[in-house]
Amino acid sequence: MSKFTVKQLADMAGVSRRTLHYYDEIGLLRPANIGENGYRIYSQESLLRLQQILLFRELGLELSQIQQILDKPAFDPVCALQAHRETLQGRIRRLQTLIRTVDATIMHLTGEVTMSEHTLFEGFDEEQQKEYEKEAVERWGESARESIQLWYSYSDERKQKIMQEGSDIYTGIAARMDLGAGSPEIQALLGRWHQHLRHFYEPTIEILAGLGQTYNDQPDFKATFTRIHPDLPVFLKEAIRIYVDRLETEWLEREAGE
Repeated sequence: MSKFTVKQLADMAGVSRRTLHYYDEIGLLRPANIGENGYRIYSQESLLRLQQILLFRELGLELSQIQQILDKPAFDPVCALQAHRETLQGRIRRLQTLIRTVDATIMHLTGEVTMSEHTLFEGFDEEQQKEYEKEAVERWGESARESIQLWYSYSDERKQKIMQEGSDIYTGIAARMDLGAGSPEIQALLGRWHQHLRHFYEPTIEILAGLGQTYNDQPDFKATFTRIHPDLPVFLKEAIRIYVDRLETEWLEREAGE
């Protein structure tokens, strides 16, 4: 029967020894036995359980959730591995689509091919949208949940029109960047963008200002806008800042008038 020390198991799995110690402390991965010298000894079964833990972690589950799943009497490791395989294959297909999109965009930007605006967003599917939704609810609470529910109330046809409208706005901004972030044309497009956001929620001035930062700082958003134009994220940040400043000025003037 195979036996492994903490160091051997850590090296094989690519995790730290501290991680294995922590998994032992919380009861997630107990050693098969403790040697006379006090060293933890792991078995082949330990190795397979650690593989399941790492696979579930890759899928985004918390350690407490993983422990509940693995400790169920009816847990079937073969069925779990088959499910992992299907999920990972789905991710591979999505990543392959994203790679094709990136490659095509590179050729588009270098003038080798011309791609449609819709093609720029291939690979950003409902599965990824759900991941963003989960993160949004954790970060912003019930207001994000209400926005998600509003989105799912739309028909597939309306969703497609909304997504296309958003694509048209962003590509329209990218095509006019040479006019300047504060130009009337860019600010008019941001007016359309402001209205477009109402398909999802009522955007306050604070939310609009935050989006300007998010588009440039959050990796997923930045990657999406960079595919349209390498300079678009930072341009949007500045253009939205100008747009928000104008809205704040108009609001203060109305308040003063009243």
